[in-house]
Amino acid sequence: MARGVRAVLFDLDGTLLDTAPDLIAAVNRLRAQQGLPMIAAEQFRPFVSKGGSAMMAAAFPHLEAAARAELLPIFLDFYRQDIAQTTVLFPGFAEALVALQQRGLRLGIVTNKPTWLVTPLLLALGLTEHFGAVLCGDSLAEKKPHPAPILEACRRLAVAPEAAVMVGDDRRDIASARAAGSAALAAAFGYIGSDDDPADWGADAVIDRPAGILDWLREHDDDAGG
Repeated sequence: MARGVRAVLFDLDGTLLDTAPDLIAAVNRLRAQQGLPMIAAEQFRPFVSKGGSAMMAAAFPHLEAAARAELLPIFLDFYRQDIAQTTVLFPGFAEALVALQQRGLRLGIVTNKPTWLVTPLLLALGLTEHFGAVLCGDSLAEKKPHPAPILEACRRLAVAPEAAVMVGDDRRDIASARAAGSAALAAAFGYIGSDDDPADWGADAVIDRPAGILDWLREHDDDAGG
């Protein structure tokens, strides 16, 4: 185990799980209902980690914000109906989770996705047993990039924030970790737009695959004099 690191926290969409196909299916169902053609997966995918409002803006750029807000609950209901049809762990994560637990690390999820979507998704994929803490977008008064969800996840895992590392594919994941005093890894394999560069987010490292977490832990241990 890396010296001093006792917990690993994960963002959900675009980091731990490839949820984009199910979200794209839901948004295209809504667009069809509105008499609009399908949106291309590659066009919509970069917005999946940015939350419901951003996804609605990407799917319905011609509408005013108020009109998009009215469509958001319908979109989320469509998504909930088929929440785990094609969603899977990103390649390599099943092995990485086992390896992290074998090293004695505690695992948690810190996501801005609401509880009513997170709970059935984790249950459908059989992942709940891996995580000692799951903080959702409605778990607290604040959500990422505020540090409160990471601080609460650490409290539930009984580790100091300085002994945790947050892994995420959005700038706000890194900002939240920094504000909490935790380390941060940017997941370059996630839902990142072509105009964004994870190297600019201020993370401790940028990883291109889940095994990169283990690589960073080993390097961290070496740097600490292990």
